[in-house]
Amino acid sequence: MRVFVAGATGVVGRFLVPLLLEAGHQVTGTARTRAGLDRLRTQGATPVQVDVFDADGLAGAVAAASPDTMIHQLTALAKGTPADNGRIRREGTRNLVDAAVRAGVTRIVAQSVAWAYAPGDSPAGEDVPLDRSAPPPRANMIGGITALEETVAELDEHVVLRYGTFYGPGTWYSPDGLVADVLRGEGDTGRAAAFVGRLQADDGVTSFVHVEDAARAAVAALNWPSGPVNIVDDEPAAARDWLPVLAAAFGAPPPSPGTGRAGWQRGASNARARSFGWQPRNSSWRTGFTAMEGAGRT
Repeated sequence: MRVFVAGATGVVGRFLVPLLLEAGHQVTGTARTRAGLDRLRTQGATPVQVDVFDADGLAGAVAAASPDTMIHQLTALAKGTPADNGRIRREGTRNLVDAAVRAGVTRIVAQSVAWAYAPGDSPAGEDVPLDRSAPPPRANMIGGITALEETVAELDEHVVLRYGTFYGPGTWYSPDGLVADVLRGEGDTGRAAAFVGRLQADDGVTSFVHVEDAARAAVAALNWPSGPVNIVDDEPAAARDWLPVLAAAFGAPPPSPGTGRAGWQRGASNARARSFGWQPRNSSWRTGFTAMEGAGRT
């Protein structure tokens, strides 16, 4: 299969491209920098330098690649702001889908999130509606996610991967990542607050997924039926449980305890993904976090 990967050098893309090639697919991957292009070429993919906001340039790149399917893994999480990320979800996704239509591509796999569900008391399945009545600033994120999911659904075949919170190499939740800096009292705490809020060991529930498991799901999703699928590990957990384990793995002091949670902090169920045959190799953040202990800074 010929696969066009938008965001091929991001945290998921770095694992995804080798997995696609190993599975026998022909991969064209996008990058914005010379270093990214070189990395893709070394991996064995066909690199293309393109700006997702350049609609004509993107359409030309997709047409030249003539893919059978498109995988959308673009974000602005590395250096951007929530507004930048929202623009990619709205405008970038619009341009990707328009380029796919012009090139005759009818299938897309796209990255979404598993914490956009409406409030509830148990882990959310895909039948739970998105939190469309959320107040600002959460409303801005929900609006971007809604736009992304509705836009990709314009293609006949569309799989929306609602990923849990990433951890592992290259993510914020890694020994040299943004969250580790915050837990140690270092780095840009203002930027962390803009994206992840205050880190407090309270009752708020999170579902995690190791970034390599996320990439494996994207490969598997090439053959899944249309619709949203939660890609999370087996153990949704309250911050009072997972945050101390993460801090210990990063050599950081214990976080401040707290109580209470927002209604949307409910975690998500991976039952649908498992019904398709996907299983996370890192079945719990407990073992996943512990495996990172001692890595990164010393």
